[in-house]
This record gives sequence, structure tokens and C-alpha cells, in this order.
Amino acid sequence: MASRIDVSIEHRGPEPEKPGKHPNTCPSCHSHYRDEELDENLWVCPHCGHHFPVRARRRVEQLADRGTFEEQDQDLRSADPLGFFDLRAYTERIAEAEVATGLGDALIAGAASIERRPCELAVMDFAFMGGSMGSAVGEKFARACERAAERGVPLVCITASGGARMQEGILSLMQLPKTVAAVDILHRKPSAFISVMTHPTTAGVLASFASLGDVIVAEPGALLAFTGPRVVQQTTREKLPEDFGLAESNARFGHVDAIVPRPELRPYLGRILALFANGD
Repeated sequence: MASRIDVSIEHRGPEPEKPGKHPNTCPSCHSHYRDEELDENLWVCPHCGHHFPVRARRRVEQLADRGTFEEQDQDLRSADPLGFFDLRAYTERIAEAEVATGLGDALIAGAASIERRPCELAVMDFAFMGGSMGSAVGEKFARACERAAERGVPLVCITASGGARMQEGILSLMQLPKTVAAVDILHRKPSAFISVMTHPTTAGVLASFASLGDVIVAEPGALLAFTGPRVVQQTTREKLPEDFGLAESNARFGHVDAIVPRPELRPYLGRILALFANGD
């Protein structure tokens, strides 16, 4: 009688996952950090000075005096006038961004104090659909301008945006003249507008209100351009300078007044707000 042959297969455990990229790896010097280490350094690499992206609420914590920020217009939401659908419905993308970020749209705004100086503070969040400007963002910014004018205090705006939100079509493009007009109303008060550009500030936001500050400052290494260098190079077929569109290049050509590292930004804004106190 033939003997039975055991042909059972040994079941092994799952293959160990390959180590992925550390979530807090500096793209410049490749140093690794824990969240608390970056918090202590305001999310700036202590070795090379690279500025990590900062979410809107964390930015408020870094700049505003504790307990002074009073957010307004939290219920404002973008509409879907075109019933836009590409691979997914626009309404689904908005809902997903809300869940992922905890925000109603790509900008939060409200009254605040910085270094004991009252102001209106508006902060964009690139994590919400690339910081794109739709009707809700434009309306929030316009209302922030109106409140600053009514209170007679400066408006400080921190920008981080890929530009206008294409899913809203012409209503998105209309936010460019709308926000420009809002800044004009602010200036007629007169109240000051301080624009702080962070990486990246591009396209429609750069071409509208972000470039209209009485004082325009930028974080080191931020991309500040209507479009990125890759697209420009492909279009013009010319080799571009290595710092094309970066904050340093913009400062060299006089497009920004100063480049201010993040650890110095709060006291810098405090001094600027003191200069513009009482609408002077």
C-alpha cells in the first residue's frame, strides 16, 4: 500500500512592510523629527532651516496671542453651481476635504491680537483642496476686510494657495476682482493690509489680494509665482534660474518687502502692527 505524501503548504505570516518615508523628514537635509520636536521649532528644520507646511489652526496658535482669536463665518460653504463632475463629484471632494482638515473651506478668519496689537487675522490652509480660492474663500476674505475697516484695525493675511478653484468656473474667477475691491475698501478706511506669503502662493491668489499688501513679506524658500517653473520652462523652452519664483528671487526684484523666517514672524508682525496703530 502506497504511503501518503504530505504536500501541505506552510503558511507564513505576512511579509514585513518595507519601511516608508518618515512623515517628518526634512526634504532638504533628510533629518527626521518627532511632532513635538517640530512644534518646539515652529515646524522649521533646526539643521537647515527648511520651513515645513503649517496647517491654518497651528498657524493661528503660532501668531495670535493666546485666547484672542475669535473665528467668524465658520458656516460659510462653497456651492456647486455647475454640478461639476470629473472623476468624482465636486460635492464629494468638498466633503472629503472637510473631514480631512476639520475646516469648512480653505481659509479661516476672525479677530485676534498679535503681540498685544489688535488686528483681523485671515489664514489659508493648503491642505484644503490645495488652498484653492472658491466663492467661500473669497467671501470670507472680503468679510475680513470689512470687519477690519469697521474696527479700524489692520488685516493680516497668511496665504498658501494653488490659485482659483476651477470646479466653480466663473464664480471662482470672480473672486479675484472681488477680493481686490475688498482691499480697496480697507485702504479707504484707511486700515493697513499686511500680506504674508508662504509656500506656495501662486496663480489667482498671487494675482489678486496677496500682492496688494501695504507690507508684503514671505517665508524663506516659498514659491511665489503665477505658475511654477516647470510649466514656464516648458512653455518658453528656456533654462530658468535656480531660484525662479522663490521668495529670494521676488525680494531681489522688489516684489516683496522682506523675507522673514517663521521664528521671527510674530515679533516682526507685532512691530508692523505698532507702526500702523490708529490707522496711521
